[in-house]
Amino acid sequence: MFNLEIETLARLLIDEARQRNLRIVTAESCTGGLVAGAICAIPGASDVFERGFITYNNRAKQELLGVPGELIADLGAVSEPVARMMAEGALENSNAHLAVAITGVAGPGGGTRMKPVGTVHIATARTNHGLMHSQEFFQYETRAEIQLAAVQAALQQMRDRLVP
Repeated sequence: MFNLEIETLARLLIDEARQRNLRIVTAESCTGGLVAGAICAIPGASDVFERGFITYNNRAKQELLGVPGELIADLGAVSEPVARMMAEGALENSNAHLAVAITGVAGPGGGTRMKPVGTVHIATARTNHGLMHSQEFFQYETRAEIQLAAVQAALQQMRDRLVP
């Protein structure tokens, strides 16, 4: 279902989270649950995967993750503050220790000069270890390629957060 790199990252993430007794939660917009899907495609994922939020539209981000509507209105859903609030909201609304949040423009439409197609914000939050953010720009031809690149980046960033 997923390429070898994604499968390997998901397997390593599960093994490393299991060793540390940490549970994982995802909050996804532009990837539509693909990060959760990559994790759950690995046998034993239930040892660490707590839940996933697919908050594709702005209302879902507000209702399920507590992202303020004013923040989305002012900065847009594809922004660092929204990604950060999504990660924090996922932790607050779960029993997990590590959250990843993704919001972006997967295309082929929807891009602007300021936020072109391929712009993705990824935030990770870990209980008692703060929050980290990265802005990525994936220059691929298709929506699927952008989404899979975002999945791979998110899995790697979660692995990076397992070591305090």
